[in-house]
Amino acid sequence: MKYSKSIIAISLISILSACGGSDNTTTPEPTMGTFNLGVSDNPADAEIVNIAFKQVVLKGNGESLSFDVSDSGELKHVDLLQFQGQEVETLVSGQSIPTGEYQMCIYMEKSEVANEESSYVKTADGIAGLTTNSNGSCGGVGAEDPNTGRLFFNKTFTIAAGSNVFVAEFNLAKGLQAPHGNKDYWTLKPTSVQLVNNAEVGAIEGQINASDSDTLDNVKADCEVAAGGTEFAQAVYLYPADTTLTNMVDFRPDADITTPQVAPIASARVNAMLDQNDEVTGYEYEFGFVTAGSYSLGYTCVAQNDDPETANNPDDAEMPFFIHIDEQTVEVTNGTTTERHFPMAFVPVS
Repeated sequence: MKYSKSIIAISLISILSACGGSDNTTTPEPTMGTFNLGVSDNPADAEIVNIAFKQVVLKGNGESLSFDVSDSGELKHVDLLQFQGQEVETLVSGQSIPTGEYQMCIYMEKSEVANEESSYVKTADGIAGLTTNSNGSCGGVGAEDPNTGRLFFNKTFTIAAGSNVFVAEFNLAKGLQAPHGNKDYWTLKPTSVQLVNNAEVGAIEGQINASDSDTLDNVKADCEVAAGGTEFAQAVYLYPADTTLTNMVDFRPDADITTPQVAPIASARVNAMLDQNDEVTGYEYEFGFVTAGSYSLGYTCVAQNDDPETANNPDDAEMPFFIHIDEQTVEVTNGTTTERHFPMAFVPVS
């Protein structure tokens, strides 16, 4: 199964603190800055990916800073599927912190049993628990309860004077593991998270174009055939620049990628566009928080067959995966949204 990238963004507004002085020089107050963090995501076939957040900790050179993100003492529940593309849910805001170098930990409540009061994943098959294998403190600070999981960001980032906005990207396509073996719960890998400076990112959005309802019906039929008669999931995959259609593969272990194959950077769910009568008029997708640069895109409607734990190929008898259409030279610049639409000359690869 395939799960696309998730975004968690946390934002804290920066405030500059004035430094006072007199004939007897005193230690100046530290310069302050603002930090922002929120939440967004997009798995292909899950209906809900709920994380019960507890705490955010920033580890600096001095004392670690802790922010309780609960709502009036209750866990802050965020369904990532409600925050796709550039939409985010704020965890922390309005906190002034000293400038300097930091690392970050996010703490969540984990559960190996189906429990809507904790973290969980809901699919068509029902609800299952959601856990992570990492725990422990962040600079001596952090939730130590047995049911607490830690999401740790290895990358050090800088809080400068003024406003600093960062986005924590959860690449669920690689980091969200479905129940397997004797486990009946989902696992979120802590290494699936990276921090991005919002000043260095843009966005990509577009439509999967079709000229009329008959064309849409044909697309649906073609996708059902390509999916082997099972439910299908449309998605757009983001690849490095100049990745050709024939070299675009699925999310898979690094050991299974051989030249000239290229694994995706991220993926985005394709959502139906509805008119006032709730009739489908087309499909659209969006990537939020993409680092500025040049990219290639690939469209598929068999994203449900992308299992990040193994390589899925067009000739796979049980779970065939392939990219149908590509778009090249997609340029992303800081602070802007690039539009790129896929023409619906839909010819599934067999």
